[in-house]
Amino acid sequence: MRPLNSAPVLGVLVLTRTSLACSGCSGTAGLVEHVRHVRRMQPGAINATYGPTRPLEWGQLNFLHTTDTHGWLEGHLKEGNYGADWGDFVTFSTHFKHQAGNMGVDLLLVDTGDLHDGAGLSDATTPDGEVSMKVFDQVEYDLLTIGNHELYLADVAYQTLNEISAYWGEKYLTSNVQILNQQTNGWEYVGKTHRSFTTQHGLRIMAFGVLFDFTGNTNISKVIPAKTMVTEKWFLDAINSPEPVDIFIVLGHNPARPSVPTSTFPIVFDAIRAVHPDTPIQFIGGHTHIRDFAVYDSSSTSLESGRYCETLGWLSMSGFDSNNSGYTGITPGPAGVPNPTRKATQNSTSPFVYSRRYLDWNRRTFEYHAATWYDKQFDYNNGLAVTADITKYRKQLNLTDVYGCAPQDYCLACAPFNSSASIFPLLSEALAEAVVNESRTDIPRYIIANTGSVRFDMYKGPFTYDDQFIVSPFLDHFLYIPGVPYHTASNLLQSLNNAGASQKRNIGVMPVERDICVDPPSNHIFKAARGEHHGLPSITRRQVVDLVPGYTTKDDFGSDGDDTAHSAIPYYEIPDFFQGVAGFNESGTADTVDVVFVDFIESDLLAILGSNYSSNDISYYIDADFTTRDYLPIYVKNSETFQAGLPNCTIA
Repeated sequence: MRPLNSAPVLGVLVLTRTSLACSGCSGTAGLVEHVRHVRRMQPGAINATYGPTRPLEWGQLNFLHTTDTHGWLEGHLKEGNYGADWGDFVTFSTHFKHQAGNMGVDLLLVDTGDLHDGAGLSDATTPDGEVSMKVFDQVEYDLLTIGNHELYLADVAYQTLNEISAYWGEKYLTSNVQILNQQTNGWEYVGKTHRSFTTQHGLRIMAFGVLFDFTGNTNISKVIPAKTMVTEKWFLDAINSPEPVDIFIVLGHNPARPSVPTSTFPIVFDAIRAVHPDTPIQFIGGHTHIRDFAVYDSSSTSLESGRYCETLGWLSMSGFDSNNSGYTGITPGPAGVPNPTRKATQNSTSPFVYSRRYLDWNRRTFEYHAATWYDKQFDYNNGLAVTADITKYRKQLNLTDVYGCAPQDYCLACAPFNSSASIFPLLSEALAEAVVNESRTDIPRYIIANTGSVRFDMYKGPFTYDDQFIVSPFLDHFLYIPGVPYHTASNLLQSLNNAGASQKRNIGVMPVERDICVDPPSNHIFKAARGEHHGLPSITRRQVVDLVPGYTTKDDFGSDGDDTAHSAIPYYEIPDFFQGVAGFNESGTADTVDVVFVDFIESDLLAILGSNYSSNDISYYIDADFTTRDYLPIYVKNSETFQAGLPNCTIA
C-alpha cells in the first residue's frame, strides 16, 4: 500500500493483509485461543442496553452480509445499538465459520462495496482507505464486489485494482466494471467477471458481481450497463456452460428490490432465468443504505443489509438434496438449531425455504449469537488484535483529537428542519461564521450548500477530528459569483428548493462527482425506510415502552426481520438545499451580494440564475484547498457553545 503522509503513522503500519487472518476456520472452536478479561470494543464506546432474544435459523447454505461500511470500522462510539468494532466482527465471523463447520453446513461471508467516504479511519489518508483496508481485510470473506465509491477518483480506482482486487483474487467480482491499464492503454476488468466454485459441502456455485449502471465514475474506469453485460460472450458462455450449477449468487452494489428504478438485478435475473428456469438465484445487494428482503420468484430472493456498520445481514436457505444438487451436507437441515421454513412465495412448489434477519452491530448481539453449548466465551486473539490496531490507527491519525463539546444531539431528519434539534440551523451558522474570505468580509453573502453533503447526525459529547469526516466527508469546494443583485440572490434558496436537486451532476471543477439518485443522501434513506420512494419497503416505527429507537423494518417476509426490537425514530422532510447568511448590516438588505456555493450544485445554481451568468463568472471563494470538510471544525473550535464543555466532555 501507498505510505501515509506522516512518518509517525507510517511507523505503525505493520498490520499486513495476512497477519491477523484466522486459518482453518471450518474446524472446531477449540482451534482458536480464547482470551478473557480484556477491554472490548473501542475505548469509550458504549454497548447496547438489551439485545436479541431469538436464535438464528440455520440452513444448508447461509450468508453473513456486510455492505456500505464507508469506513465505520471503529463502530459507532456514541451509539450503543452499533458500538461493536471490526475486531468484534472478526471474532463473530470466526465463531460462525466454526459453527457452520460443526453443523455440517455451508456459510459464505459476502460484502457488496462502498468501503470509504464516511469516517476518518478510511478518509483521513491519501488515498482513502490506506489504513482501513488493512483492517477490513482481516475478515475471511468468500465473495466481494465493488461499490460506486471505489470509482469516483482515479487514485482510488487504481488502489481498488492494485490492492483490493489483487489481494482478494478470484473472490473479488466486477462483472461490469473495467479500468484503463496504464501500461497497455487497454481496458481490463477490475476483478474477475465471475467465479465458479464448490463449497465444502458440495454446492456448485456460479457467482457474479454487478454494479448498478453508475455514470459518475472517473474516466479511467468504465461501467458496462447491465443490458449490455448480459449479451456479452463471456456471460452467455458462463450461464450456458454444460457444468452443473446448483445456485447462482449475484452480488451487487445494487438495490435489492427489483422495483427500484436504479436496480439492474432484474436484468440479470431475466437473463439467467431464460437459461435456468428453476435454479435458485440469490441476490445480495447494497447501495440504498436500507434493510430489505425482496422475493423475485419461488427460488430467488434478494437481501440488502443497511449501512455504516449498523447492520449485519443474515440469510439462510435449505432445500438442496442429491436429486437437485451436489450437496453432501446435512439434510434436511442442521440439528439443534432452528431451520428456515418459509417458502419464497405463497404457492411455491419449489423445495427451497428461506429465513433472513437484520442484526444490530453491537457486542451484545454478537455474543448472543456466537454462544453455543460447547463454546460460551466470545473473544478470540484475531479479533482482539484488530480492535487494538483500530485503536492504534485512530490515535496515529489524530482521529481522537477533540475540537469541542457538542451540547446536545443534532440530527438530520429526526426533528423539524428549522428546529434547535436539527443539525441544519447549526450548519447554517457554521457556514456564515467559518466560510470567510478575509478580503471580502464586509461584503454581504449567502453561502448555499446541499443537504446531501451532510451524511450523519452529530451526537452530544466530544466533537473530534473523526466527527469532521462523519458529518461531512466530501471534498466540495466553495465557489462564488460576486455582484449578484440582492433581489435575485435573496430568492435563490427558495428557487433551488422549489426546483429540487438535479439528478445528474457533471461539474468539471469538483474533485468528487456524486449523483443524488445513485448516491442517496440521508433524507433519501429516511424516505426509503418509510416506503415512500418508488415502492421501497415500508418501515413501521413501533412505539413500544422501554425500547431504544432504531430500525423496525418491513419487507417481503413481513415485520419480523429485525433481530432486536426498537421503538420509533421520528422523521421530518428536509429540503435539498440550505444556506448561511453573513455580512449584512442591520437592515438585512444590500444592492449586490456575493453568492457563495459548493461546487456540487453549480449546474443547479446557474440554471436558476439564467443566461446572464455562466461558469466564466465563477471562481474560488477562498482557495482550492478549502472544502466542506473544513468549515464545521473551524466553527466548533471558535464557538463558545462548543468550547464551554471542555475539557471534561463525555459521551452522553
